[in-house]
Amino acid sequence: MVFEGEYYNNFRLKGKEYNKDKIEFEGEYRYGKKWNGKGYDGNNNIIYELNNGNGQVKYYDELGYLSFECGYLNGKINEKAKRYNRNCVLLFEGKYLNGKRNGEVKEYDDKGKLKFEGDYLNGKI
Repeated sequence: MVFEGEYYNNFRLKGKEYNKDKIEFEGEYRYGKKWNGKGYDGNNNIIYELNNGNGQVKYYDELGYLSFECGYLNGKINEKAKRYNRNCVLLFEGKYLNGKRNGEVKEYDDKGKLKFEGDYLNGKI
């Protein structure tokens, strides 16, 4: 990952993030976190937009496979989130509040078999 842009007090302000010479995000940051801007896939298509830290985001690994999807509110994960492996098998699904696991969570093994189901409160079981 390479970043090109402006910093202030060691925090990113605005700029572009690249992954293997392809733009991955372009926009503004707040306290170093993506705040306003657009995310791109490996073909330079817009795959998400953030507006004041809010929006639905999908993250892809270096080979282009969907690895994580979630909703952001005020720059933090605040909604249901899902994590996948490279075979598109669901590994995790659960709710977040202010960037921490909060509420019902399910975790699966690499074959999609349920291995944990429970509740989190502020990131702790």
